[in-house]
Amino acid sequence: MVVRSLFVRRVSDGPSLYTLSFWLLCVSNFLFSASFSMMIPELPAYLTKLGGQEYVGLIIALFTLTAGVSRPFSGKLTDTVGRVPVMAFGSLVCFVCGFLYPYLLTVWGFLTLRLIHGLSTGTKPTATAAYVADVVPATRRGEAMGMLGLFTAMGMSLGPAIGSWLADDYSMNVMFWTSSAFALLSIGILLRMPETLVNTQPFRFGLLRLKKDEIFDKQALPPFIVLLLQSFAYGAVLTLISTLSTSLGITNKGLFFTVYTLAALFTRVVFSRTSDRYGRLPVLTVSTAVLVLSMILLALAKTPYIFWTAAIVYGLANGMNSPTVQAWTADLADEATRGRAMATMYIALEAGIGIGAVASGWLLNHLAGDVGVDASFVLSALLALAATGYLGWLWHRDRQANKYRLNEGDEMALLDGEP
Repeated sequence: MVVRSLFVRRVSDGPSLYTLSFWLLCVSNFLFSASFSMMIPELPAYLTKLGGQEYVGLIIALFTLTAGVSRPFSGKLTDTVGRVPVMAFGSLVCFVCGFLYPYLLTVWGFLTLRLIHGLSTGTKPTATAAYVADVVPATRRGEAMGMLGLFTAMGMSLGPAIGSWLADDYSMNVMFWTSSAFALLSIGILLRMPETLVNTQPFRFGLLRLKKDEIFDKQALPPFIVLLLQSFAYGAVLTLISTLSTSLGITNKGLFFTVYTLAALFTRVVFSRTSDRYGRLPVLTVSTAVLVLSMILLALAKTPYIFWTAAIVYGLANGMNSPTVQAWTADLADEATRGRAMATMYIALEAGIGIGAVASGWLLNHLAGDVGVDASFVLSALLALAATGYLGWLWHRDRQANKYRLNEGDEMALLDGEP
């Protein structure tokens, strides 16, 4: 029986991955991530001003709900219509929504727009991950995903800080329109990129009809489980960091995202090739354990010092987790259904973030004082701990499978008369 190895040892450097198409994709991802992330720290206060304080947990949950639901469709379209059109559609949604926020001034109008906005991250990252897997060697996927994530992280880092600055010094409307402009620039770059899918089809509405086997890719089940457990923490962070920052007297609510993203950038620069050399599972097991530590620190963050320490530790974990999970999924996927596998992985991401956001919002509103915040981060730590255990089991199982194959090879060599 052929066993698909998940434990990868040292590999050769292989051909260069730093092509023009790759750099264009990186810049487009920077603009895209900055576009939707710059408004995140300000949205809870904005919704509260509109009279929707009890719906704060839905800001992220509705966004991720649509993103998750759209993933199977984006996976199929990525494998049929092409990578570039799907990426461009995701940026287009960001452009339209950013432009419309200032004109929908009711709670339900705002929440409806958040629901639509989720289509952006439900489409572009799926096609982006498939595009990267197309244009880089398999032995350097971890490095490529890390470099792409470097630009994405820079957008996630600068976006919230820029958004808070624009909202404080100018207005919320200026922030929304700037977000829209960033998305428009992202589209312009994408239109100059060559398509990597060989046999493309023109879009037709019949492609939106999904068969049962087109919704979920079984090859991506292990990354799905891990990411579902990990991403609950990100939902809690997105929902609660604004509240925690205010309680600690930190006025710029976007600075946490800046600090943790800078730490993630450091991790991706220094350790970009670690999972290519030593395997996805060893790296993920260690980095998920670091995620557990970061959530414990946030639960204990009663001073700015612990708060910033938690941001750094969380960034270290995120900087290694994200590109490694993406590369792991690409390793497991069949080439013909790579988009579907990436979509399956991202379904877990959106589901985990959405559940984490709703649960954290509920705990915040139903538990007195800081208890709700602390409970959310403790729960995040427990789920990340479960992911660590699962990864450790997979790592052990894969090592045993490789050991079995090695022993089998030794026996065959002896039968052939070799020493």
